[in-house]
Amino acid sequence: MEVEERVEEVVIVGEGIAGLATAMGLRRVGKKALVLERSEELRATGAALSLFPNAWRALDALGVAHKLTSVYHPLSKGYITNVSNGSIQEVTFSGTDRSGGGPITVHRKALVEALAEELPPNTIRFSSKLTSIQLQHPDSSSSSSIVVLTLDDGTKIKTKVLIGCDGVHSVVGRWLGLAEPVFSGRCAVRGLAVFPKGHGLRHEVRQFVDGGKRAGFAPLNDREVYWFLVYKSSFEEDMARNPELIKREVIEKQAKNFPPMFLDVVDHTDLSILTCAPLMLRYPWNVAMGNFSKGPIVVAGDAMHPMTPDLGQGGGSALEDAVVLVRHLANSVNANEGVDKAMERYAKERRWRVTWLIAGSYISGWVQEAGSGWVTKFIRDVIFYKFLYRRIMGFTQYDCGQLSTVYP
Repeated sequence: MEVEERVEEVVIVGEGIAGLATAMGLRRVGKKALVLERSEELRATGAALSLFPNAWRALDALGVAHKLTSVYHPLSKGYITNVSNGSIQEVTFSGTDRSGGGPITVHRKALVEALAEELPPNTIRFSSKLTSIQLQHPDSSSSSSIVVLTLDDGTKIKTKVLIGCDGVHSVVGRWLGLAEPVFSGRCAVRGLAVFPKGHGLRHEVRQFVDGGKRAGFAPLNDREVYWFLVYKSSFEEDMARNPELIKREVIEKQAKNFPPMFLDVVDHTDLSILTCAPLMLRYPWNVAMGNFSKGPIVVAGDAMHPMTPDLGQGGGSALEDAVVLVRHLANSVNANEGVDKAMERYAKERRWRVTWLIAGSYISGWVQEAGSGWVTKFIRDVIFYKFLYRRIMGFTQYDCGQLSTVYP
């Protein structure tokens, strides 16, 4: 069988949010990229995610925010209920628009498709599993390094730039020598509830906390509600493969004492979208000291900074990565510099931003899911929600900037 060989200017590994956003950003500045995806089709599965103002600023820079804001609307306030004593904390967001207000919860499928449909045909090469990476340094016949990729079907691809957006267990990240992500000791169930005749809920966030558990829901529209449950436990693969078991675990065990309104939402779950997954993170100090680039090779998204979902910043930070990375690549072209410098500047700009996001997310989750003792309740209900929550949520007001124009 003849082995395929091809040459590309930019190769992106992984067609998740980070990969698609980066490919789209490159297209907007006039650069073509090939996206390698190991699955057989577009990974548009998953329930939903909340996008805060920082994510919408990135989507504005990429030119796709309008495709989503015409359908989804900001959440103006939320309520956090302490299940054990019934106390309720009200959280009001600072505004009602996407630039400075509350989060907007969107279907993950809608976000992925909004990014993917902007790409030219054949941008994504499906069923393409990366097996090896080789960096060839410049010699007398070349002024820049070349990356040689080998896929599981034997295909060889040479590229000037390699961007790893291949998730938590990144092949590119491992090649760079990044520390492996660790299990946080918590699992997350995420689902989509469907009410054919309408759910009758207000367009508000509802959260519930109870000794090591935190759950919540947010309406997507008049008939669909996104919900989640985070709890301390080891990860059970057998249960994760069976949506019926996941639903039963939530209703009969993890959330059995939660208010009826939450259990009713869970009971209306579309089982085809229900998931349970371990929450992974890369330790903040490993991110602060990690090697995110080497020559023309770099990582972005979860491949760079896996974090717990307690600030809702996984998707938003991936979108930020895409804008910042494309901007530095465009600037390097305009300045007639080597791509290595662009990668170094990108890694430098993102390093401390994502380090603090990981730390803030972990601390937020730890405090909100602390035990039921009076000390932990005081820290959570009085100190955290009343004084610290708004400051931590300030991370979500970040502006990653705009893309740069590539001059001919």
